[in-house]
Amino acid sequence: MRKRAAAVHVSALVVAGTLLAAPADASGRDAAAGATAVASPAWKKCGTTDYPTLQCATLKVPLDHARPRGKQITLALSRVPHTAKKFQGPLLVNPGGPGGSGRTLAGFVATSLPKAVAAQYDVIGFDPRGVGRSSPALDCRPGFFAPVRPDSVPATPALARANLERVRSFAAACGTKYADVLPYIDTVSAVRDMDAIRRAVGAEKINYFGYSYGTYLGAVYAKLFPERVRRLVLDSVVDPTGVWYDDNLSQDLAFNDRHRALMAWIARYDSTYRLGTDPEKIEARWYAMRRALAKKPAEGTVGASELEDTFIPGGYYDGYWPYLAEAFAAYVHDKKTGPLVEAYRNFAAVDAAGDNGFSVYAAVQCRDAAWPRSWQRWERDTWEVYGKAPFMAWNNTWYNAACASWPTAPRKPVNIANGKLPPVLLFQATNDAATPYEGGVTTHRMLARSSLVVEEGGGNHGITLSGNACLDRYLADYLSKGTVPRGHGTVDAVCAKLPDPKPLTSKAAAATAHGATLHGLLGRN
Repeated sequence: MRKRAAAVHVSALVVAGTLLAAPADASGRDAAAGATAVASPAWKKCGTTDYPTLQCATLKVPLDHARPRGKQITLALSRVPHTAKKFQGPLLVNPGGPGGSGRTLAGFVATSLPKAVAAQYDVIGFDPRGVGRSSPALDCRPGFFAPVRPDSVPATPALARANLERVRSFAAACGTKYADVLPYIDTVSAVRDMDAIRRAVGAEKINYFGYSYGTYLGAVYAKLFPERVRRLVLDSVVDPTGVWYDDNLSQDLAFNDRHRALMAWIARYDSTYRLGTDPEKIEARWYAMRRALAKKPAEGTVGASELEDTFIPGGYYDGYWPYLAEAFAAYVHDKKTGPLVEAYRNFAAVDAAGDNGFSVYAAVQCRDAAWPRSWQRWERDTWEVYGKAPFMAWNNTWYNAACASWPTAPRKPVNIANGKLPPVLLFQATNDAATPYEGGVTTHRMLARSSLVVEEGGGNHGITLSGNACLDRYLADYLSKGTVPRGHGTVDAVCAKLPDPKPLTSKAAAATAHGATLHGLLGRN
């Protein structure tokens, strides 16, 4: 198990700039290289109230890029076009997952960046293969997360069998419905789709901005097509050496720490929540609530597993803490179930889009790398982690356990080490649970000309364009001028974390609204 960093330091901070060539049409070079021709997207208006300039299009790509004239699938694209005279090319954006829809993210990024910066780019979102409006869109087993599920902790043989049968049946359903498609739902295939998008929009190089799993997607693109990368931003960085079994075990420890951080935050506001001033005793009350819900789910909806689902988003984003604390307190003090059920519906309930996202999540992760096929190995490792970090250990195991019996053979992970790139900018919070801090450090070491900007003490997942002006200045400088900070040592720049949230007031809720928008787009990764 990896130790998590408590603090970082920067010395002798300097700024290094790089002059990058303006984007140019690459049709001649691609033709010379023998690349398959790709039709230009036919963009149409699809604006919303929040993003009125958004445009949409579709793009045909090969299911199997090794057979470019074989079966074709469709990618759904979105774009906010540039408006400035200075055009810096396409900026592809991805929210992670895998399985996250990126079409709305294009609008969010374009409106969240400084106007003068966003105006220089065509900000392009896309639903990766299998996702959302792309076709075919995977949904292996509709309603797979419908409540009430068996208790995630297999304390009895019956619970172990029920959970194991549930995930095995999901894997079998995927194999039955999508036998011809599953071998091509993986990161490398998605990367080749990205290069097809590049060719379709007539760009020699792309700029890329990815969150969470999107950082691995971007790093793999850079490995396969280093000469096609102009600028690369990776926020909340996946550890590329742990894909994907080891990374999930690391998450278990980190999410447990974040859950305890929530308990400590509740303790600071005892006058509001009346749950006590000792975080350990508050945590004990949370687990007592969990035991009670395992016996009698709230309104036939929130059992023990659904309670975990409801509180896991608090590990991604502390803006949810006041809502979770209120629901917790209402149940403990008055046995009120309404706030708990409402929190579940707001933060955890899985709709059809969620079923689709999870199906792609499983398909990509199970295909990207080998997973243990021995269930005894999963049990041994999970019980070991559970002994140290019980909050999410078994919930996360069942979330990934379909990979133990996945019907498609795994690929080998991509070694993303790269010395051929222009300057790359990485962002990482020290207490991120979904992509623990070491992932940022490891990727920084593997990408030779990268710079690492750290949010010291921050625990949110996805930290740029979420209200931290210090982080956003580094992002804007890089996208506008290509400049990155250069320090000596592991970290190139440090920003202070945003203040913790306050108990609910209209002012506090408004202050977290922008961060909540981003985290709603990122979802569970």
